[in-house]
Amino acid sequence: MYFKHARVAVLLLFSILMSAMLATATRADITLTDITGRNVTLPQPAQRIVLGDGRHIMVLGLLTDDPAKLVVGWRQAKALDPARLQALSAKFPELDNVASVGAGNRQLSIEKTIALQPDLVILSLIDAQDPQMKVPLAQLNDAGIPVLFLDFFSHPIENSAPSLKILGQAIGASDRAATFNAFYTQHLQVIRDRIAKADPARPSVFVQVHAAPDSCCATVGQGVFHDFITEAGGHNLGDDLVPGVMGTVGLETLIAADPDWFVATGGLHMAARGGLVIGAGVDQRTVDQSFAAVLSAPGISDLRAVQDHQALAIWHLFNDSPMHIVLIEYLAKAFHPDLFSDLDPAATMTEFQTRFSPIQFDGVFWSRPQ
Repeated sequence: MYFKHARVAVLLLFSILMSAMLATATRADITLTDITGRNVTLPQPAQRIVLGDGRHIMVLGLLTDDPAKLVVGWRQAKALDPARLQALSAKFPELDNVASVGAGNRQLSIEKTIALQPDLVILSLIDAQDPQMKVPLAQLNDAGIPVLFLDFFSHPIENSAPSLKILGQAIGASDRAATFNAFYTQHLQVIRDRIAKADPARPSVFVQVHAAPDSCCATVGQGVFHDFITEAGGHNLGDDLVPGVMGTVGLETLIAADPDWFVATGGLHMAARGGLVIGAGVDQRTVDQSFAAVLSAPGISDLRAVQDHQALAIWHLFNDSPMHIVLIEYLAKAFHPDLFSDLDPAATMTEFQTRFSPIQFDGVFWSRPQ
């Protein structure tokens, strides 16, 4: 009897060990290489995510029907605009329960982040290059919380598609990432191919970011809108005039540069400053009035580009999202109308929203006074 029970016990133990081994063999860790070249391993697709930039919930929404379900915390230094946040909250009420883990000056509360017990923290390339993040990153590492660095901002053309692919792998949505990237690449390649074949003269373009009539002129050097202008077949004067990513150009310097095109960026965040108000949730009358105020500012009104009706108003929040492909189409058509007469950025925006965006949002995203 003793040996019989011992045999049963051995068989039971063997069965348990085999089940454990089978489970281990079945579960394959997810090994990723983020945008900085770091290797990151996840035991399974991430289900509790802290976003280093709040607006990246829209990027997450390209890959899942319910992005709010995956987000337990977000830093609000780069928060969503009110119109899209309201639309998201209406569709996903649980979004109201997402915890804040930081706000201005790109602060990240490690205590709050760790308390949320995330299985993944997503940060930006800016964070990877910020010396102030060295200690917080070490603390996350000590807590055993994986961190992925992605980039849709600093080098958007180079890094958006790879970043989306990495994010898709991290949440088990590689197929959806591939579908969107095919859409993105196809639209971008049309512009690249035509410009390469035609080799047109590149018009000079000056971008005033966060445009307001009483302040001239913050602009962009490398990265972000510089990349959009370059892909659209323009030459960004800011690259000649300011070092680094951003800088300020005096009015006299701008007038002397005499750009072929003047491009102003804005959004709802500029309403309090009397600047350009444009984007999600904004009507055409508001855009027209606020842009007219910018264009009538002393010095700006004298620019050849303004007098020749080659001034464009664009939504600043095309940055930090692969949605910028729509803006590139709009700029390419404006700069080279003969090359892109058949291009329809409004249709691309509609397709982007209906096929990929978790929400639909109305607004005016670009404008050109006649």
